[in-house]
Amino acid sequence: MKSLFLKEINAFFGSLTGYLVLALFLVALGLIVWVFPESSVLEYGFADLEALFSYTPYVFTFLVPAISMRAISEERKTGTWELLRTAPLSLIQIILAKYLALLALVFLAVLPTLLYAYSIVQLGDPVGNLDLAGFFGSWIGLLMIGAAFAAVGLFASALTSQQVVAFVLGVFLCFVLYFGFTALAELLTGEVSYLVEELSLSYHYNSLSRGVVDSRDLFFLLGMIWVFLGGSVLALRNK
Repeated sequence: MKSLFLKEINAFFGSLTGYLVLALFLVALGLIVWVFPESSVLEYGFADLEALFSYTPYVFTFLVPAISMRAISEERKTGTWELLRTAPLSLIQIILAKYLALLALVFLAVLPTLLYAYSIVQLGDPVGNLDLAGFFGSWIGLLMIGAAFAAVGLFASALTSQQVVAFVLGVFLCFVLYFGFTALAELLTGEVSYLVEELSLSYHYNSLSRGVVDSRDLFFLLGMIWVFLGGSVLALRNK
């Protein structure tokens, strides 16, 4: 598994595309947090990073499928999937290795945002005027959403041998899972509306982004990851 994990990481950074995707992600977040007047921390005047945690899931909807689209679809298109299946690894181990590689890439993408927290700490009046507990609770929520999107993106990549199709499908699924159930809940009433909203990733992410790490939210996100990884295994079982 380790060799496959490292192979995936090296393949991502072995082309200009990998660096470009991460660079675009960081530029987009930088513009949102520091430049655009509607969301800029400097314009807002308060020492918090609400803009970062509010807008990053929107960017993740495109970033994570872009990272994951080649994970399996490229193997199938180039014919190396059959070769990989002859390796002394089970299908589950292959899926896990690829998923862990995607997790590492998501973590690397989010890691530089810690500099934003340091900047806010230094810019605060007084210095250090930032709710660090709330920040790290929200940051954990961000990582969990990235992890869930990575599982969804891997599932999309398992369904097709075309990277573009995998990307579009991944974006669609991430969008529906994050925004779709919430939009549907607004059309319903009563307890049904509440139950539908609880199926939305945004519902659980918003709970985590308040700095409250609730085990129910974590279990829901972990369950969704398990479902889509299991779906990837089922989709590839006879490939």
